[in-house]
Amino acid sequence: MAETGALFAVLRQTTDPQVADAIQRLIDNGEDRDLNRINLLDFSKQTGLDEERVIAGFLHASRLGLFDLTWNVLCPGCSGVLDAHTTLKSLRHDDYNCALCAAGYEASVDEMVEVAFTVSPRVRRIAAHDPNTLPIWEYLRQIFWSSGIDIDWDDFPRLKDEATLEALEIPAGEKAVVSLQLPNQFVIVFEPVTHSAQFLAISGEPTRERQQLSIVFNKLHAPTGTTELRPGPLRLTLENQSDVRVLPGLWIAGDALHEMLGKRKPILTAKRMLTNQTFRDVYKADNLNIDQRLKITSLTFLFTDLKGSTALYERVGDLAAFDLVRAHFHALLEIISAEKGAVVKTIGDAVMATFIKPEQALAAGLRMRAAMDKLNKERGREDLIIKVGIHEGPCLAVMLNERQDYFGQTVNIAARVQGLSVSHAMHVTGPVIEAPAVADLLHKASIAPIQKEAALRGIADKIVVYEIP
Repeated sequence: MAETGALFAVLRQTTDPQVADAIQRLIDNGEDRDLNRINLLDFSKQTGLDEERVIAGFLHASRLGLFDLTWNVLCPGCSGVLDAHTTLKSLRHDDYNCALCAAGYEASVDEMVEVAFTVSPRVRRIAAHDPNTLPIWEYLRQIFWSSGIDIDWDDFPRLKDEATLEALEIPAGEKAVVSLQLPNQFVIVFEPVTHSAQFLAISGEPTRERQQLSIVFNKLHAPTGTTELRPGPLRLTLENQSDVRVLPGLWIAGDALHEMLGKRKPILTAKRMLTNQTFRDVYKADNLNIDQRLKITSLTFLFTDLKGSTALYERVGDLAAFDLVRAHFHALLEIISAEKGAVVKTIGDAVMATFIKPEQALAAGLRMRAAMDKLNKERGREDLIIKVGIHEGPCLAVMLNERQDYFGQTVNIAARVQGLSVSHAMHVTGPVIEAPAVADLLHKASIAPIQKEAALRGIADKIVVYEIP
C-alpha cells in the first residue's frame, strides 16, 4: 500500500490533482465491477470532471501501473466484446465475427474499438481478474458486454426473465440436459465464453412430441448454425468439450432482448484516443506495428504553415526569428490541445494536427489566427502570417519514422488546401463546411465563407473549397 501511495503522489504531480483524487477514491472505495473496463466518459459525467483531464489522468495512471489499458473490439449490433487487446498492435486485419448477431465486421477504430481501463491486480484484486469465477450475469455484464451498454440494473431482473428461457453454468468436460417448452419465437443458444451460438428457428404447428437437440461447446468457434424446430417440448443436451466452464443461455430474440441491448452510452473510442495529445506524448511509438494499417472512416486534419518564413529569417536575423517561430509554435500547440486535437508532427515551420470533429479544427484555426494577430500587435510588425487548411474524410492510421501518423488522400488534400491560403486566410473543404456545428460556429462569428474551385497538385479534378476570410 505504501508503494501505491507513492504512485498517487507522482500522479498528482503529472496530472490534475482533482482527477488523481477521484481515481484514488475509485480504487479505494469502488465496487469490484466499477474498477473493471472503466468507461472514462461515464466516469467524467459521474464525477463532474472535464473529459480531457480525466483521459489524461487515467493515461498517466496507466503508465504508472495503476491500471491496465485495453483496446476492445466491439460488435456494433449487440455491443459485445469480440476480442480484447492490451495493445493496438494485436488488432487483426481480418474480420471479427459476432456469434450472437451472426455477422462479421472489419474493425475500424472509429466506433468499433473502445478503450477501457481496469485496475491492476498489483494494486487491487477484483473479481474480473478471475473471470471464470464470475456468475453468468456478472460475466456478461463485466466481460462480454462493453462499457457502453446502458442497462437499468434495477429493471434487469425483469428483462432477464423476459429475454431468456434458461441460463446455466457447465464445468469443463461436463454436460447438462435441459427440458423446456419452446415458444413460437426465434431463440438463440448463445455461449459468451467460447463465443458460439446456435439459432433455433421455431415455427409451425405446436407439437406434443419431445424434440431432441445436442450442442457441443469448444474453442474452435464453429460457424453459427440454424436448426428448425416446432413449438413444444425440447430435450436439450449441452456438452462442454472446452477446458473452461461455459455459460450457455437460451435467448428469445424479442422486445426484451432488444431493450436490454439497445440503450448505449458514449464510449472512449480508439479514434479519439489516437487523437489525444496526452496519449501521443505518453505512449509515443508503443501503439502500432510498423506494418499495421488501421482504417478510420472519418477524421479531420488541420495543416498550418508560416508565410514568408525564409524572408523573416533574413529580415530580423536567425536568433530573433527563432524566438518568434518558437512563440508561434507554443501558441499553436496550446490551442490544438485546448480544442481537443493532437499534433501529429511539425515539419519546418508547419504543423499537422488531427481532430475528431470538423468544428474543433475550425475553432482551432480561428484561434490560431487571433493568436498570431496578438503576437504581431505586441511586436508592432506583421511578421507572423499563418496559412491554415482543413479537410475531413477517411484515412489510415500507420507508423512512419517511429511515429504514429496518417496516410491517404484525405491527408494529401488537407495539406494542399493549406497551400491555397495567402495572407491570413484559411481554406476548408466541403465536408468541413457541411458539418452542422461548423455552420453554427461561423454564424456566431459573423463569418461568411467564400466558395471557389481550386486545382490541387496531385489531385486529378478541381475541388470546391471555401475561404474563411
